[in-house]
Amino acid sequence: MTPISLITTYNIDKNRSWFHGIPENVLNSVSKSLNISVHIIRTKGEEYEKNFEKALFSAKDNGAEVCVFGDIDIEDHLKWCSERCKNAGLRAYFPLWKEKREKVVYEFIEKGFKANITVIDTNRLSEKYIGKILTKEIALEIKKEGADICGENGEYHTFVSEGPLFKEKVEFSFSNKIKSENLVILPIV
Repeated sequence: MTPISLITTYNIDKNRSWFHGIPENVLNSVSKSLNISVHIIRTKGEEYEKNFEKALFSAKDNGAEVCVFGDIDIEDHLKWCSERCKNAGLRAYFPLWKEKREKVVYEFIEKGFKANITVIDTNRLSEKYIGKILTKEIALEIKKEGADICGENGEYHTFVSEGPLFKEKVEFSFSNKIKSENLVILPIV
């Protein structure tokens, strides 16, 4: 299969991608390095579902047959994503579904992908990992803290800037750390 586009949701109130907080210029750099167009779904929270489905319909009109998701085992995510795809006439595909968490994160690292931890839920994980590159050692420390090694439950989010699929490293820098309720965010600029 050949990818038609990357799809990412974009919080128009914060001018950053939802959940990972990536600005548009950096998303475009990722798109360029991967040589895959990016479809940015600009939305507010109350319109998220409707706008996500609209993007799926557009992808289908452009030849998409499948939408790929990276979820591992959260049933609510499986259901939500599958319903959006069904409504748009696409097949939802979860290649990591029910894989062993350590296997997934270690394979990602071993293949040469580089991810920085950019968001931490301090109710689930220590703030000390913010900005760190996800290595096997860091992943093991995260697991020892009792958090999910993959961050599947929102313990942490990352930004991937290089790896075997990238033509070139995506250049970025961090802004000042932000604390908001239980979240610590290291904004990418």
